[in-house]
Formats: sequence, structure tokens, C-alpha cells
Amino acid sequence: MTPGNNGASTPEDDDPFGYLYADGQANGAQPPSGGGYGYPNSVSRVRAVGERQYGQPQQQTAQYGQYGQPPAASPQSAHGQPNAHYAAPESLPGGAPTGRQPAQNGGRGRGPNTKGLLIGAVAVVAAVVIGIAVAMANGDSGADDNKASDQVSASASASPSVSPSESSTSEASAENLPTIDAKALKLGGGASLASDVEGAEADGGIYVNNLNNTGSSVTWTVNGIPETGAYTLFTHYSVPGQDQSMTLTVNGKVFGSKLNLGNFAKAKDGDFAKGWTKTYSWPTLTKGTNTISISCENGDKCNVLLDQLWLKEGQVKD
Repeated sequence: MTPGNNGASTPEDDDPFGYLYADGQANGAQPPSGGGYGYPNSVSRVRAVGERQYGQPQQQTAQYGQYGQPPAASPQSAHGQPNAHYAAPESLPGGAPTGRQPAQNGGRGRGPNTKGLLIGAVAVVAAVVIGIAVAMANGDSGADDNKASDQVSASASASPSVSPSESSTSEASAENLPTIDAKALKLGGGASLASDVEGAEADGGIYVNNLNNTGSSVTWTVNGIPETGAYTLFTHYSVPGQDQSMTLTVNGKVFGSKLNLGNFAKAKDGDFAKGWTKTYSWPTLTKGTNTISISCENGDKCNVLLDQLWLKEGQVKD
């Protein structure tokens, strides 16, 4: 069959672009305007998807614009022929089948093992609490041990003994500054030792007397002062009835006006046994070795018994 008014033999043989060529235009081909392929009277065999059935008589197809009238479905497709009305699994009643089976026991599935997780969490918390308790117990025990050790060290160094052969040189440390008794002091200017008046706190009840003479003195050389700074010098002494005062010299220089040796015990005149008391001053000492002297100089009042000297770091009163 040749192109003409009868159209092409089949829709596949129609040339949709025939109107673009000279021979097509000579045969009357026109641009398509809704159906056909450009030649006059060309066939229009548009079918809905899935409507064509192979081996069956051709049926009239729905016209354009009739979207609301789908072709009737055949009860069953022929064996070996494609089903024109195939529907996706998602369109079947109930949706597409899945690989997951419905849960048993009344529709309740087995969830995560929350009981096991809870037991594990409780075990971890218990282990942490036990660890903290053990650490705190060990810390308290260590603190008690250190405290007991400090108490033993303090009691061992609180009462140093001084033998008669020791000189007036003493060693100091940052933890414990020394105390010196009368018999370890260096005496000068007629000062002497005695022990007949009761109440002295030095070893053996020994004290220094005969200080009531110009030029009499006691000297204490202290080694190993840890740091340069202010210290407190304590003096244990006895005066009867009236306040006394003597000259304090530190490292060769007179310190302050006078060392106040007041009758703080309120003892009666001449009663040295009731006049034991203490006083203090705040000299500045240098790191290392320092020399401290108490002497009776012109204008001083020196009717004093003296048995002990000791130091404390800083400016304190007791």
C-alpha cells in the first residue's frame, strides 16, 4: 500500500514528521492536530495501557477525554498471556504482604529485654557506690594515721632535755622552734645558776640569779632559723613585788626600748616562789644563726630570776 488517502498500512509505518519533507507535503501531509501521524486519513490506534489482548479480536478503545471509564476487566487472562489489569501488590486488599509475621500471643510481640538492662544498670551503680565507700574509708584511715603520727612527734619534741655539758647553741626547725633552759645559757657579768627557790620550770628546777648587777647577762645562740621574719621570744622568770625591765639585744643590736618583766603574778615583795610568770617580745630574726641576749644595763631594773627562753614563729602572745 502506498501513502495516500488510505494512510499507512500500520501506525508504525506512518512518518510523524512527513509534513516536513517535500514528498510528504506532496501527498498532503499536515502537522498533527490530535490523532494521526501527519498524513491525511492516517490511522489513530491509541490504546490504554494493558488494554490490548494478544490473540483476541480487536476492540474499540476509549476515546481521549474518557478517563473516568476504564475498560471492563476480564474474569481471567488466557494462560500464558499478560494480564491487562495487573495491579501492584500495594493495591491489593490489606496492602502488600511483608516478610514480617504477625506477633503471636494476642498480637503482642516480644520487646527488648528491659528487665535485663535494668538489672545491669543497678549492678553498675552498686559497684560505683561500693568503690566510693572504700576510697573514703581508706582516706579517713590515712588521715587518722597521719594525725596520730603528728601527735607522737609533737609530744616527743615538746620537752627537750638539756644536759649540763650542752652549750647555749640550739637548733631550730620550721616545725618546732626550740626551748632553752637556764643551765644551757651562756652566763656573763657575775650571773650564776641556783635551784633553791621553788617554782622554776627548767630541768632540775635550775634558774639564773645574780642578774641584779650591771653587766650581768644571759646569751642564747639559735642555729637554723628557717626563714627571715617576725618571731616571738618568750621568757619565763620570777619577780617579787615590783615590775622589772632589762635590755634585749638581737644579733648585736638593742631591740625595742626594754624587755618588760612585770609582776604579772602579783607576788609580794621578796616572795620569788610566788612570782613566776612569763613575758614576750617580737624580734625580727634572720634565716640561719641568731644571737639573743638579756642583760642588765645602766638604768635597768634587774631583780629577776630567769629559768627558760623559747621561740615561736610569727607574732603571738601565747
